[in-house]
Amino acid sequence: MRPLIAIVGPTASGKTALSLALAESLNGEIVSCDSVAVYREFEIGTAKPSRAERARVPHHMVDVADPAKSEFTAGEYSRLARVALHDIARRGKTPIVAGGSGLYLRALTEGLFAGPQRSEDIRTRLRASADKKGAAHLHRILQRIDPSSAATIHANDIPKVIRAIEICLAAREPMSEMWKQGRDPLTGFRITYIGLNPERTRLYERINQRCAAMFDQGLIDEARELAHKFPHIAEIPNSPINSPGYKQALAHLRGELSLRDAIISTQQAHRNYAKRQLTWFRGMASVHWIEGFGDEPEVQSRVLAFARDSLQPGP
Repeated sequence: MRPLIAIVGPTASGKTALSLALAESLNGEIVSCDSVAVYREFEIGTAKPSRAERARVPHHMVDVADPAKSEFTAGEYSRLARVALHDIARRGKTPIVAGGSGLYLRALTEGLFAGPQRSEDIRTRLRASADKKGAAHLHRILQRIDPSSAATIHANDIPKVIRAIEICLAAREPMSEMWKQGRDPLTGFRITYIGLNPERTRLYERINQRCAAMFDQGLIDEARELAHKFPHIAEIPNSPINSPGYKQALAHLRGELSLRDAIISTQQAHRNYAKRQLTWFRGMASVHWIEGFGDEPEVQSRVLAFARDSLQPGP
């Protein structure tokens, strides 16, 4: 079994800095696990590793998706990321998965179930219901037919709520039950999960600072250029243009939000996302939690010592 290190935690917790430190110390390469960083041309609002950081250590699964094409799914991520993992290990390097997308990580490590085909008829009716009665109404439907799935999907994430309801209706059983059947878990690796758990007040301060910096660095101009270059991108399910930051920047460009309100809304959206990430990752078994931020030298030393122990030959 080849060792694999997975770094998880909320946005702005320092996962990138920690993954770089581990990769440089352990002869590793990094596999990004981020549902927005996979898209090319999305830079400022993604907080993806900088070009300088990518020059320090090889990164995989960054800038691999075309934003103009159909949705880049968790299944596609899993397929490409597994190829990268095996290639890294084959070359004698240590693969380090780092990112905050719980669904992508689950698809990578546990595999995905063979769900039913998309039904445009069901989707059309559910979208119409969301438009008429709101996102909360759809989420209540999901709570009735699949409480377990509803607990892991935010009520405002309409595309995921619609897909979950669609699967339940088409398969005539809860999506959460289907997750237990017929998946294709990652094999050949011994996974060590390391979770960053910084103090909540300090984390929110960092999130607020990061979001404000995105706007200072030109997020509104980037959103304008992307919307002009890809005029139909917002219609793609789970499009990166609808992710926190880009969504508020476009609302500002349409005159719906002042600059100050766009920044405040982005900060709130990222704080809410951090809460959902922590809920998701705390539901995972076998995560070794570390208090603090990944860019703190003391945290890096503690994680490195733990990671070295995990790299010892296992069964």
